[in-house]
Amino acid sequence: MIRVIMHGCDGRMGQVITGLIAQQDGMEIVAGVDVSDRVKNEYPVFKSLKECSIEADVVIDFASAKAVDGLLDDCAAKGLPCVLCTTGLSEEQIAHVQRTAEKVAILRSANMSLGINLLLKLVREAAATLADAGFDMEIVEKHHNQKLDAPSGTALALADAVNEAAGGGYAYVYDRTGRREKRPAKEIGISSVRGGTIVGDHDVIFAGTDEVLTFSHTAYSRAVFAKGAIQAARFLWNKSAGLYDMNDVIEG
Repeated sequence: MIRVIMHGCDGRMGQVITGLIAQQDGMEIVAGVDVSDRVKNEYPVFKSLKECSIEADVVIDFASAKAVDGLLDDCAAKGLPCVLCTTGLSEEQIAHVQRTAEKVAILRSANMSLGINLLLKLVREAAATLADAGFDMEIVEKHHNQKLDAPSGTALALADAVNEAAGGGYAYVYDRTGRREKRPAKEIGISSVRGGTIVGDHDVIFAGTDEVLTFSHTAYSRAVFAKGAIQAARFLWNKSAGLYDMNDVIEG
């Protein structure tokens, strides 16, 4: 039995994962961590992982960026592997993730969906060909009006994927309102839309002369991310220290 601590258990994703794991064989949530106590869970909930006295095998995190540093320190102290799903991390926090991965297994992904991770592979292949052919590359992401960070972590991961495949050196541009000049060739525009209850929508646009190729992914339910996180937790169980991502899960 894989014993899970749900970090951010009272949030939307925390509750989706709680419901899905309740239907899983060989896995259970033994404790939760959340500063809120508005949700009545069937497992004990603590204000921090440090305060948690329940033995576990892995942590699934869907909390907030401001809680990540404390979470990483507590995982290292307790020797607990962590599926880190929170986005919007600073460069300092990403460096903290890398240091912590030297002590315990950490799986970090900008998006836990299988489809998005396949999309990352596809846009790399496209960029390797189309950038040299003079195609401009743009990314448009859409999310619900409660999302705190912009652009999304997935949009940045997609930008990094096409930038690397295109040979690097592209600047990321999030706003062109204060600029009156034609579009530079070495630029990737990233646009964010926030509205309603959009779960997650990403378009990667390759615009050339007289033709446009668009790769799109739409998430209709948070369950796609929850299922990926659960799959990642199964993968991470008993893994040695190191930094992993969803490609490791997909490849087995």
